[in-house]
Amino acid sequence: MRTILITGGAGFIGSCLAEKMISDPDNYVVIVDDLSTGDVSKLPRAQGKNWRFIKCNCNDYRDISAVMLSFPFDYVFHYAAVVGVQRTQHYPVKVLNDIKGISNILNLSKNSHVKRVYFSSSSEVYGEPVDLPQNEYTTPLNSRVPYAVVKNIGEAYLKSYYKEYGLDYTIFRFFNTYGPKQSRDFVMSRFLAFAMKNQNITIYGDGTQSRTFCYVDDNIDACYASFRNSVIDHDTTNDIINIGNDNEITILDLAKKIIQLTNSSSKIVHKPPLEEGDMNRRLPDTTKMRKLIGRPMLSIDEGIKKLIENPVFL
Repeated sequence: MRTILITGGAGFIGSCLAEKMISDPDNYVVIVDDLSTGDVSKLPRAQGKNWRFIKCNCNDYRDISAVMLSFPFDYVFHYAAVVGVQRTQHYPVKVLNDIKGISNILNLSKNSHVKRVYFSSSSEVYGEPVDLPQNEYTTPLNSRVPYAVVKNIGEAYLKSYYKEYGLDYTIFRFFNTYGPKQSRDFVMSRFLAFAMKNQNITIYGDGTQSRTFCYVDDNIDACYASFRNSVIDHDTTNDIINIGNDNEITILDLAKKIIQLTNSSSKIVHKPPLEEGDMNRRLPDTTKMRKLIGRPMLSIDEGIKKLIENPVFL
């Protein structure tokens, strides 16, 4: 049996990954989260014997070491982090504290049974695009906001621990991901929540900034395929993978699409642009991800319809 640690496992993507992991009886999954932004309601519903939850703060060495020294973990998915544009801008010191968590996880992993650490990085590391689509190796990393800096430092940590200690890694650079468990801190779920209640939808700036939106099932299937590859072979070992969709849409058009698909009477209201962190465009090169999932990704219209049918946290 493989023993797996998922940090931030009561968050949106972490909890969906946990659901996927425990569906395999050969995996035993320990989920940790300090519940500062995660929620126990997002934990797996399955009442099996191959998972447990422990409330734990990864940034506190004594807290996370007690967990990691108690289990012979084979793999670690480090997803714990302060997330959300507004939250990361309002609490930059909390964001910087996540560097401690990265260091703690790697120090505890390098001297233990851990074979590989998976790290949730972000498209934010690319900053303003100078090269589209944004490729894992040819696109410069030029963002200066604290959240992006921390993710960039995290990537440097993993590469350094591999070089010096031989600790294998895989870096996932997450682009916008959405799905039923997502909180309202994020654009897709926020727009949908307002539209389904016929409330005004707020857009920062003129709405011409563009994004791509990846349905969570595509995200999880790609990450799980990377994990399975590590068990079978080494296709994504010590590599970086963009995890996202490559169908671009402006924020204004997204709001209009959601209003149309929900048959809402919501109005679009514009507010001044955010001071920082709201990049003009994001568009990933998804060549590696498409190879991992081996199927077409869900379209944004199909994804929105699925959310309308299953609005868990809206």
